[in-house]
Amino acid sequence: MRYDIAIIGGGPAGYTAAERAAAGGLKTVLFEKKAIGGVCLNEGCIPTKTLLYSAKLWDTMKGAAKYGITVPDAAAFDMGKIIDRKDKVVKKLTGGVKMTVGSYGVAIVEREAVIAGEENGMFRIVSGGETYEATYLLVCTGSDTVVPPIPGLSDTDYWTSKEALESKELPQSLVIIGGGVIGMEFASFFNSMGVKVSVVEMMPEILGAMDKETSGMLRAEYLKRGVNFYLNTKVTAVSQEGVTVEKDGKASLIEAGRVLVSVGRKANLDKAGLDKLDIELLRNGVKVDEHMQTSHPRVYACGDITGRSMLAHTAIRESEVAVNHILGVEDMMNYDCIPGVVYTNPEVAGVGKTEEELKAAGTGYHIQKLPMAYSGRFVAENELGNGLCKLVLDDDERIIGCHLLGNPASEMVVVAGIAVQHGYTVEEFQKSVFPHPTVGEIFHETLFA
Repeated sequence: MRYDIAIIGGGPAGYTAAERAAAGGLKTVLFEKKAIGGVCLNEGCIPTKTLLYSAKLWDTMKGAAKYGITVPDAAAFDMGKIIDRKDKVVKKLTGGVKMTVGSYGVAIVEREAVIAGEENGMFRIVSGGETYEATYLLVCTGSDTVVPPIPGLSDTDYWTSKEALESKELPQSLVIIGGGVIGMEFASFFNSMGVKVSVVEMMPEILGAMDKETSGMLRAEYLKRGVNFYLNTKVTAVSQEGVTVEKDGKASLIEAGRVLVSVGRKANLDKAGLDKLDIELLRNGVKVDEHMQTSHPRVYACGDITGRSMLAHTAIRESEVAVNHILGVEDMMNYDCIPGVVYTNPEVAGVGKTEEELKAAGTGYHIQKLPMAYSGRFVAENELGNGLCKLVLDDDERIIGCHLLGNPASEMVVVAGIAVQHGYTVEEFQKSVFPHPTVGEIFHETLFA
């Protein structure tokens, strides 16, 4: 069984690459050992957003009186039905992706694939006892949840994101170890559903490398809602009683009905057989160039396995770049304008440079920002809601970053990303016309601030 390109991993990078390669005339085979869609569609992006939407509707009902709407006292949610709906959405989308990939003529092999080596200019891949050959190889094996070696953790019935997405019962209390994007999204969901939530984070602020001003505003919002935050705090042990933490040399116990571990993900480097091809690694991932090409000229790597930007939309763009390079189409990867979104309620989103990284690099910049309340649509739809639109400009008045707090930041950040990607100046961006009334008008107001 001989192919032009073999793709290992059927997540966003893999299935997108398969479609693009087949559309470009390449005979393509796609290997996926679990379910088409990868972690994003089955255990990450889609199921979490499905749950968060249910939580957002529940939040809206609880606050309906502010909008002149009376909700019956009998209003309630059914956690079992929320999970069932999530499963239904995932099943529908995974089925749709598989059907779409197949419609391009891609051979789909739903078994584990391992690289056996290279011979006579062809890569050999073994799957289910059969050998496949390909001229090009694209590795998209994704990542796994990091489980830190915390004393007592292995003796505890802890959750990772996978288990948290499957439980039809709510714990009385939840301690989340890690205040990054995934941790905060789960904090948002369980807080909305009435669970007592605590977030433990080793860093001085939540949300990692995202803009610290909007991150702090989000934390302040959830602090008002009853979420407890332990910043600059290290977890030293986990037991049936709860989580033992240490700050400034002082230890304390946080009681927990359930513990959720959310400290990050690591690239799957040791399962696909990359060692058979002597592929060069860099830090915690596969080393690639601007075309997603590895140290082997006919081997490409996309998605979480590169360890660079573990986001589904990054993976999709990387796969497009890789296939284009194979097809001889001029293209290259640009990581300067990849949006990051936290789907809490309110949402946080950012693209481009942050103040923190510009200060660290000693690069000149200035800020233009306004509260979201300068948008009439935002005020109409967010009673007493808080928000911020923050534009980062270089010394030539070019937009090099944007950071947002407020719904729908996840949709609005796309506009800012285009401005960053194309290097719009303030004057050029000012000439864009935004429909009125929209929350997106806040860009126009901020540009004139």
